[in-house]
Amino acid sequence: MQRVTSLLSVLLFILLPGLSRGYFPEERWSPESPLLAPRVLIALVCRNSAHSLPLFLGTVERLNYPKDRIALWVATDHNIDNTTAILRDWLIKVQTFYHYVEWRPQEEPSGYEDEAGPKHWTNLRYERVMKLRQAALDTAREIWADYFLLADCDNLLTNQDVLWKLMGENKTIVAPMMESRAAYSNYWCGMTSQGYYRRTPAYMPIRKQERQGCFAVPMVHSTYLVDLRKEATRQLAYHPPHPEYNWALDDVIIFAYSARMADVQMYVCNNEIYGYFPMPVRSHNTLQDEAESFLHTQLEVMVKNPPLEPSSFLSVSPKQPDKMGFDEVFMINLVRRADRRERMLRALYEQELSCKVVAAVDGKALNRSDIESMGIRMLPGYKDPYHGRPLTKGELGCFLSHYNIWKEIAERGLKTSLVIEDDLRFEVFFKRRLQTLLQEVQIHKPDWDLIYIGRKRMQVDHPEKSVSKIHNLVEADYSYWTLGYMMSLQGAQKLLRAEPLTKMLPVDEFLPVMYNKHPVSEYMAHFERRDLHAFSAEPLLVYPTHYTGDSGYISDTETSVVWDNETVRTDWDRAKSRKSQEQLELSSEAQNSDVLQSELENWSARDEL
Repeated sequence: MQRVTSLLSVLLFILLPGLSRGYFPEERWSPESPLLAPRVLIALVCRNSAHSLPLFLGTVERLNYPKDRIALWVATDHNIDNTTAILRDWLIKVQTFYHYVEWRPQEEPSGYEDEAGPKHWTNLRYERVMKLRQAALDTAREIWADYFLLADCDNLLTNQDVLWKLMGENKTIVAPMMESRAAYSNYWCGMTSQGYYRRTPAYMPIRKQERQGCFAVPMVHSTYLVDLRKEATRQLAYHPPHPEYNWALDDVIIFAYSARMADVQMYVCNNEIYGYFPMPVRSHNTLQDEAESFLHTQLEVMVKNPPLEPSSFLSVSPKQPDKMGFDEVFMINLVRRADRRERMLRALYEQELSCKVVAAVDGKALNRSDIESMGIRMLPGYKDPYHGRPLTKGELGCFLSHYNIWKEIAERGLKTSLVIEDDLRFEVFFKRRLQTLLQEVQIHKPDWDLIYIGRKRMQVDHPEKSVSKIHNLVEADYSYWTLGYMMSLQGAQKLLRAEPLTKMLPVDEFLPVMYNKHPVSEYMAHFERRDLHAFSAEPLLVYPTHYTGDSGYISDTETSVVWDNETVRTDWDRAKSRKSQEQLELSSEAQNSDVLQSELENWSARDEL
C-alpha cells in the first residue's frame, strides 16, 4: 500500500505542475511582487524656524517610509533668522534620496508691513501662508501624489510609522493627535457658527486618551494627512477661500470650511503617541520665547522616549553649559539608575546647565551594622503618616544623599547651591525663570536658607504668605518632596547643626520640622532650634516625571524594605501613597493668589486653547 501511495505522488508531481512551474519552460513564472508604497508629498512652509529645524528635519528623515516614494515641497520667506540657509543646506544633501524636491525660498523682505513682530499673524501673513499651501496642494495633484502630508516645522513626529498608521485608517483627512505640555492639541471638538473655537465635553477624554481611536472633529491643524485618491479632495482648497466663506481670515479655519463644503469629514487619531509640538506663542512674544518653548517640548519628549537627535545632514553648534550663577549644581542619582542619569544629563545639557553628579546612597545596599556604624538612630516614635510604618531603607538612602550634599556645601563654603534629583521634569522657561528668581533674591537679600523649586504642598487649607518685591516667591508651609531646591551655606549649616542622623526621619519630613511647619509637634520637639528660613517658587519650576499609578512609575524610597527588617516590604505606595500622588487642585481659599507674578507665568497656563 505504501508503494502505491509513493507512485501516485510521483505521477501527480509530473502531471500537475506546481504554481511556479509549467509543462513547458515558457509557462514558468515567479510570485507577484508587492505593491509600491503610495506616493506622498510632504509640504513644509517654514518661517523663523531655525531653532526647531534640526530636530524637525531629523524626524522627517527617520520616517519609516521609502524616500523614493516621497516628494518634498518646501517654502520659506520673511525670515530674520537662519531658516533659509538651513533648509537649503538640508535639501541639497537629501534631494537624491527623495522622488521629487521643490524649493521655494524668498529672501526679502524679512517682515510684513502690517506686523508688530515676527510672531504677529496679520492678514497679509495669513494670505501668504494660504497661497503657499495651495501651491503645495496643486503640486501634489500635478505629480499624481496619492497623499498630501502637511506638517508645521516645529511638529516632532516621534512615531516613525505615522504615515503607514494614518493611511491604514482610510480617512480622507486624518490627523495624528499631537502631545503638548498642556491640554492644547491639533484638533477642535467644537466650532461656533462664526468659525471660532468652542469648548465641548468631548475634548478632554480624547486629549487624555480616556477614549482611544479615530474621532470625527470639525477641525484639525498643524499636522494632517489628506488622501488625494478620494474624489471629494478635488474640492479642497486653502486659497482662494470658498465663495460662501465669510469668517475670519485664518488658514486653518478656511481649510476646515473647505472640507465641510466638500462634505469631507476631518478625523483625529489618538490610539498611539504620534508626536509632540509646542504651545503656540502670542503675537507679542519673541523668537527667543518661541525657541525656549520648543526646547521645553524637546525635554518633554525625553521623559518617556529616547532623546531626539538632529538631522544627520546638518551640523549643530555645541552647547555652552554653565552653573547659571550658582556656586554648584548637584544632581543626585543612584548609580544603578543609568537611564535616569543619562536623561537628566542630556536635559541639563540642552538647557546649557552644567552639574556635578552625586552618587546617591543606595539604601538597599545598607545593612544594620552599616547603619549603626554611621551613628544613625531613628527618631523615637516616628511612623509614616499614611502607612503607619517605620522608615524604609530607600528613605534612609535618600536622606543620606541629601545630607552628604549639605556637608559638601559646608565644607566647601558654597554660598548658593542648587540641588536636584534625577526623576524630575522641567517647566517651560525653567532656566530663565530660575535665573530671574536667583537674581532677585541676590538683589533684595531676603533672609533665606532653603527655596523649593519643586515640592508637593501638603497644607492646602489657606494660602502661603507671599514675599514682597520678589516675583514668584512664597514662604513655604508643610511640604513633601525634595525634587529640587536652592540651598544657602547658612541653611546647610543649620541642617547639619541639628544632628539629624541621631534622630532620623525622611528628609521631606525633616525639612518642614526645621522650618517649624510640621503638623506633628512630637517630631518637632526633638529639634530645639527650628529656625530654617524656607521659601518656595510659586508656581513651581520642576515636577516629578511620574506619579503613583502612572505607567513607568518607580519609587526607590517608598518601594523598599523597613530599615531594620528586610522581611517587611513596603510596596503600598503603588496603590495608595498620598506622598507620591500628584498635587491635588487647591481650593480658591488656598490659592497663593497675591504672589507677585512675572510675565513668564502666562506660559504656565494648561488650557486647551
